[in-house]
Amino acid sequence: MTVVFFTDRDLGSRFPEILEGAGLTVEKHRDHFAPRCPDEEWLRSIGERGWVALTHDRRIRYKPNERNAVVRHRVALLVIVGKAPYPKLAQAFVNTLPRIKSFIERHHPPYIAKVYRPSPAEVARHSAAPGRVELWYPK
Repeated sequence: MTVVFFTDRDLGSRFPEILEGAGLTVEKHRDHFAPRCPDEEWLRSIGERGWVALTHDRRIRYKPNERNAVVRHRVALLVIVGKAPYPKLAQAFVNTLPRIKSFIERHHPPYIAKVYRPSPAEVARHSAAPGRVELWYPK
């Protein structure tokens, strides 16, 4: 089964382009929703479609209405963690893809997980070092 990754608008345009360039199936926020569409609305739609949502919004877990939308609509949500240019975040995501796919296979929605970039020391040892994926909600 092909995983469809949905990119929230907060990841910009380069992030999904890099994922597509790596051969991933990607749906972009701008292709389905108005720019100011409330997160609860797109979360509902993504959950109904069975897509995996990607966002850079670390606060989503702490917003009751959005966390409740994740739970109610059985969303698989991955939060991209890190302060780096979007192309670097996207490349780290691609490098971490085997771990991400393994995580998705082992966990059933609803959940919120964080995807981290590799540490600078790991990148120094191997430029394509993978990051890690950690379950964030529910715990």
